[in-house]
Amino acid sequence: MRISTTAALAALGGALVLGLTVAPAAQATPTRTGCTTDAFGIAGKYGEFVLGDDVHSPDAEGAVAVGGNADFRGGFSVANELSAAEVDALPGRASLVVRGDLLNGASATVAMKGNAVVGGKVKDRAVELHNGTFSQKADLIDFEAEFAKLGSYSAALAQEPTTSGAQVRLEGNRLPLEGGDSGRNVFSVPADQLEKAKEVFIKVPAGATTIVNVTGKDYDMAAAGTTGFFLSGGQDFVLDDKLQSASEGAVRAKLLWNFPDATAVTKNSQAAWPGSVLAPKAHLELGTAAPVNGSVWVASLHGSGGAETHHFPFTGCLPEAPGTETPAPGTTPSTTPATTPPATGTPSAPVTTPSGSSTPSGSPSGSAAPGTPAPSGSSAPGTSGGGEGDLASTGSNGTIPVVIGGAVVLAAGAGLVVAARRRKQA
Repeated sequence: MRISTTAALAALGGALVLGLTVAPAAQATPTRTGCTTDAFGIAGKYGEFVLGDDVHSPDAEGAVAVGGNADFRGGFSVANELSAAEVDALPGRASLVVRGDLLNGASATVAMKGNAVVGGKVKDRAVELHNGTFSQKADLIDFEAEFAKLGSYSAALAQEPTTSGAQVRLEGNRLPLEGGDSGRNVFSVPADQLEKAKEVFIKVPAGATTIVNVTGKDYDMAAAGTTGFFLSGGQDFVLDDKLQSASEGAVRAKLLWNFPDATAVTKNSQAAWPGSVLAPKAHLELGTAAPVNGSVWVASLHGSGGAETHHFPFTGCLPEAPGTETPAPGTTPSTTPATTPPATGTPSAPVTTPSGSSTPSGSPSGSAAPGTPAPSGSSAPGTSGGGEGDLASTGSNGTIPVVIGGAVVLAAGAGLVVAARRRKQA
């Protein structure tokens, strides 16, 4: 069957129209790097991960890895709350790793689950194991390499923009932090402001990841005598403790305190500290009473009495490469931020205390306190302003080349028609 030149030209024109219609939709939308639940690698498998010395008693519920010497002369047990899968995921299945010497004195150091690995000497008393083995090995974990990664990652997290609309303000001796992003909320708090808080209130959607970037060289929770951290996943505030937490622990499990520059972090013994603590340059003074309900990744550590580390592993979704975006091939990420008015506060909600009683407690309201970093960037409702979700794309970048190409095709088709008519007339 022969097709006339005119018909061929019409077909080309139709194809061009179809191409113009489809082209914008075919443009890949730039996306952020997404998130990972394994941001801390080997360190994330340990409830206490310490570069230098660890002086601690009486126990840590998770696994413990010490890059220096361990002084457990007050008696110490590890790993009682680990699951079988968590033990299997540890390097060498070792729930206790001490690269240097282990000092026991007359007390017992007990690995409740998993193996124990010590690089130096075990002084005065052998490690007791319930269902594991003991070995002498100093290079199971490269602590310097792991802490180099932790330091770099901590610094990168500190560059994450504050979530649009997130509020941080000191109200007397109360410090409310409130964010409404269902994916990730990022707050920035100067250490001297956090030190003034006798009570800290954090309100985010249940299941959202929360990053609190604390700026400054040192933080002393005892300065204000902080007595409690109150969490809310959208309901009543709950004073965090081992046996109770907001939204059945969903807020605490995804809460990270990041101290990128601190060299000293001191916890007030009266307050259980919910969430995990990343302070790769700091000595962590846990005190003598209340625990950290999460993991700690620090340069050195001291604690005794009730100042334990409880096994509530960090499960939040953090940026794979904080502060960066990875556009799809052939696209350019948008750099024009939207503007979203800051929230004006929410009605007050009762606070649940350990006894189960409730007392009125206002939720965060009003404007940010002077000196509080203003939110940067913004998100449309329902999207993440802290590093998750897709960025907008108009798709126009790929349309222009198609239009130019189409014009060339039309011109060529017109030339074929003219040539064909001349041959026919000849």
